[in-house]
Amino acid sequence: MKMEKSKNTSPEIDLGLIQKALNQRELENLSPLAASSTGGVRRIAETHLGKGYRQSFSVDVDRILHSLAYTRYIDKTQVFYLIQNDHITHRVLHVQLVSKVARTIGRFLGLNEDLIEAIALAHDIGHTPFGHDGERFLSELCRSNGIGFFLHNVQSVQFLDRVERKGRGWNLCLQTLDGMLCHDGEIHDRTLKPQRDKTFTTLEEELERKKKEPDYPLMPMTLEGCVVRMADTISYIGRDLEDAIRLNMIRRSEIPVECAARLGDTNGTIVYNLVTDVIANSFQKPYTAFSAEISAALEQLKAFNLERIYKNTEIKGHLGSIRDMFKRLFDRYLDDMRKENRQSVIFTQFLEGMAEEYRSEHQASEIVRDFISGMTDQYFLRQFPPKMRLEPKVL
Repeated sequence: MKMEKSKNTSPEIDLGLIQKALNQRELENLSPLAASSTGGVRRIAETHLGKGYRQSFSVDVDRILHSLAYTRYIDKTQVFYLIQNDHITHRVLHVQLVSKVARTIGRFLGLNEDLIEAIALAHDIGHTPFGHDGERFLSELCRSNGIGFFLHNVQSVQFLDRVERKGRGWNLCLQTLDGMLCHDGEIHDRTLKPQRDKTFTTLEEELERKKKEPDYPLMPMTLEGCVVRMADTISYIGRDLEDAIRLNMIRRSEIPVECAARLGDTNGTIVYNLVTDVIANSFQKPYTAFSAEISAALEQLKAFNLERIYKNTEIKGHLGSIRDMFKRLFDRYLDDMRKENRQSVIFTQFLEGMAEEYRSEHQASEIVRDFISGMTDQYFLRQFPPKMRLEPKVL
């Protein structure tokens, strides 16, 4: 008895119609102040994307998640490095927390959650090994080699736009790249109002300006970018407190009384109160904002964290050694580049297969900057012989 081959009777689906339906749903449900997916602008047009069902900022999210730089988040320091404790926040968790907090705010404000997620997940991709200390050391080396200041937000754009995919980049939307560049969570702002109508020319000008003037103020071009910038602070301020308490660096009772009264004294209450305040003060407004009282309490808490956590000498025991190691690596790789030492790891593990455009458009010192800044903490340490490697402390 012969069995007939089953025929695929499923109707063919026009995937482009699904995208059109999603775009229509955005038009009907999102705030008129939101960034529409149809408005996503790429440096190089990709017409094939219009035939699929994914919207522009959703595509950006997928590209970021599949980037090698995103994978390396897993061993990138947030605040506490070379400390033996498995429950301390690393960069990979921080960006996920920022994404969640920002999408929660964005949902209540009627904003584009895909764009928010893309900016949030990518915003710290340019961070060096060993967090802000590593960023400072690498910046000193970049300046002494004539390539300007190093800033992790500038480098985040550099990685995803110029380094990834062997120098071809991911061709992300302007709105995503702009949000990454303008995310600075260390700056305290009560109100953020988007600077709309930016272009890729604007982006390039701002990138170059920041490398010359690190304090040059930037403002996101979308409300989504403004939300991520506020969510960055909301996500780290209480979490860093909890980590410091876990490491017995501070006691919960030491949190300033005014901060505890207005924001709470646990990460959960701090996040909830800050998120609620942003929503209440930003709903149907062309800006995002904290209330005056909450903003003042947040600024005070940031100052407390700066003195008691980020400048705490107890977690800075390896600082001098790490600065020396950055210089040794920078000088070594720069020498390898100038001598065309193709046995060096900068050739075998970074430049091999790299697009010629990347090599021709970057100085040797810029290539060294890109290689070192992309390292995880442990990869950085493995560039030295075992006797020179630093051992984590137990707190």
